[in-house]
Amino acid sequence: MQIFENLESNVRSYSRSFPAIFSLARGSILLTDDGRKIIDFLAGAGALNYGHNNHRIRAAIAEYLASDAIVHGLDMATPAKLEFMETFSSIILRQRDMQYRFQFTGPTGANAIEAALKLSRKITGRQNVISFTRGYHGMSLGAIAASGNRFYRTGSAVPLSGVSFMPYDGYLGPAIDTADYLRKVLFDESGGIDRPAAILVETVQGEGGINVARNEWLRSIESIAKNIGALFIVDDIQMGCGRTGEFFSFECAALSPDIVVLSKSISGYGLPLSMLLIKEGLDLWQPGEHGGTFRGNNLALVAATAAINAYWRCRTFSEGIQRMGDLTRRRLDAIASRYGNGFSVRGRGMALGFDCQKPELAEVTARKAFEKGLIVERCGAVAEVVKILPALTIDLEILNQGLEIFEEALTEAMKQT
Repeated sequence: MQIFENLESNVRSYSRSFPAIFSLARGSILLTDDGRKIIDFLAGAGALNYGHNNHRIRAAIAEYLASDAIVHGLDMATPAKLEFMETFSSIILRQRDMQYRFQFTGPTGANAIEAALKLSRKITGRQNVISFTRGYHGMSLGAIAASGNRFYRTGSAVPLSGVSFMPYDGYLGPAIDTADYLRKVLFDESGGIDRPAAILVETVQGEGGINVARNEWLRSIESIAKNIGALFIVDDIQMGCGRTGEFFSFECAALSPDIVVLSKSISGYGLPLSMLLIKEGLDLWQPGEHGGTFRGNNLALVAATAAINAYWRCRTFSEGIQRMGDLTRRRLDAIASRYGNGFSVRGRGMALGFDCQKPELAEVTARKAFEKGLIVERCGAVAEVVKILPALTIDLEILNQGLEIFEEALTEAMKQT
């Protein structure tokens, strides 16, 4: 690992938490160059919902590459793009009675957030954006301005403006409806908050600690956006593409966002792809007004089409996610109950968080888990929550093995901290 320390930037992160050279991967198993087998409960930070080297998707990629078809084409029309849009429209959108236009942005989720905020400001002529405490939307300047974590914000080294933060659901305790508070200050002529171009929200906050918003709260926020003349944007970068059980994380609340932001697992294979779904009538871009060299990568679009065809033509896959999520939740709840200590579990579907209460306990638990053969990430305001984010396709036996390792690691960490 010395060469990484000597040559790679100090900004590297995951390689510090998981000090190994990973050489092979399939499904939910990673292999290191020294032969260790590691169970993956990180899933590319949500970019590998279908596991590593998913054979059903890989076959489509290999066939496409062998055909000498277009891989990089800017935003030009290609058969790969056409097939993706037709497949996504028929299988994902029409089955849910949704109508959206596609905008392919730069390859990262942050690129897509920047485009969504830029479009909202263009449409409304307003500058302010409402975001929420403990939200996370990316590392570029516009995206980080809408993110709550002080550590990330400080790294920008410039003033971050144009965003007003409001308390997320439950932030002030169960007795206070923070949607009512938002409504009050926005409609009060002396509330001190500029009328927003957009309200940007995650239905489940991933990096913020797996905080789950209630359906009624989300519907209230959507109503406030409509009444104040702001666009309602759902950031589904990490929690979309099936992570919470349904394809979109907002389906359970029956929301109809003006803009949906997708990235991470939309490509199905870990290939970079990000996009906006924009409601009809809101696509007010002028040709070329927002671009990017690597938007709509054709290889990623081929992978995305294969993933949709393989997993989303019927409800079987979605129902399986919910069953596996319920099983995982019960196991984690049992661990929390057995050890006490104020531990709690929260989440939806296969996005779950084990709140260790103390960041040092979560840190030692994650470190010991890796030593025993499991990758888990931490999240939350001070990294006090262990995030459980397995592939949606994980085998039940491997899932149980990973949960056993997690409990063993937690037990040892409690003795040490």
